[in-house]
Amino acid sequence: MTLPVSLDFSFLKRTLQFRFEAGTSRGVLRTRDVYWIRVHRKGDLEQVGWGEAAPLAGLSPDFGPDFETQLRGVLKAASTRSWELKEEICLQQVSKLVPFSLPSIRFGMETALLDLGNGGRKRILANVFFDQGTPLPINGLIWMGTREFMLQQIHQKLGEGYSCLKMKIGALDFDQERELLQSIRKQKATDELTLRVDANGAFSVQEAISKLEQLQDCDLHSIEQPIRVGQWEAMRELAKQSPISIALDEELIGRSNKEEVLNFIQPQFIILKPSLLGGILETREWIRLAEEMGIGWWMTSALESSIGLNAISQLTATYSPRLPQGLGTGKLYDNNLSSPLLVQAGEIQYVQEGTWETPS
Repeated sequence: MTLPVSLDFSFLKRTLQFRFEAGTSRGVLRTRDVYWIRVHRKGDLEQVGWGEAAPLAGLSPDFGPDFETQLRGVLKAASTRSWELKEEICLQQVSKLVPFSLPSIRFGMETALLDLGNGGRKRILANVFFDQGTPLPINGLIWMGTREFMLQQIHQKLGEGYSCLKMKIGALDFDQERELLQSIRKQKATDELTLRVDANGAFSVQEAISKLEQLQDCDLHSIEQPIRVGQWEAMRELAKQSPISIALDEELIGRSNKEEVLNFIQPQFIILKPSLLGGILETREWIRLAEEMGIGWWMTSALESSIGLNAISQLTATYSPRLPQGLGTGKLYDNNLSSPLLVQAGEIQYVQEGTWETPS
């Protein structure tokens, strides 16, 4: 049995700089603010736990001008309490302290505390990814941009040995995007390459089924969020009629009625982003329900720094997934923290002899 301890919490902010203009159907990303949560026993700086709260503009329920004020308030309250660092008790304490409406703060608190409880080694949970260096399969992400830029990314990712590509669509002319997908499929058959697309809700309800039928000859594995969130009836019909499997992404954010969402829409897949869904406990519940209903899933980073990506990778590894995960985002930034996370040949691995840069 672990004894309750008194802890000090604080945070550091960093503005991450994208290496390129990262295009989505919601706009172009050039910078990204993240908040690293630091926790240690009062008066003891020998062991420090780190977590990451990284609200994403346009998606995170807790993104906004008062985010830092809310974060300070949570950390101040946390510093006045006693904490148990045993995993299940710790996670429950966080869920009681941090409102569901602050999902990225919940996730950052959970991972910082679990890191501290495991000795401040960046080990969050018992898992083969950290403990044994077992790699996880990942997809290569093709960002929106000019046709030439997208072709360059496709060529690079195929050359790097990815067996799964995910292409963001919905910003260029649809015929151009379809042509790009067809060109990929001509190079690699379905037994060599899994091809996913992410529309980020770019299709209208009226045009969605027609566009999905036009994409059928690209032999796609799935399409994420073809229409905007909140259109449950239309999404349910797409899940029934679409020749391409439907994966819910943004539809899950801010939803406490998990079972209702999945029962009604009945998608083929769901995409899980712990910092948008409310952390480890909430993500585990989504997975439990999905697996009971026969719905597939994979985990995806929400463009966190190395600290958040490490935590998400470890959570993913506890399930020994076979599907490629969306965890190849560590090289997006010029000023990310250097870490033991290695992305190569379509996998992410925790290199045991690697070292962490201290957040500053």
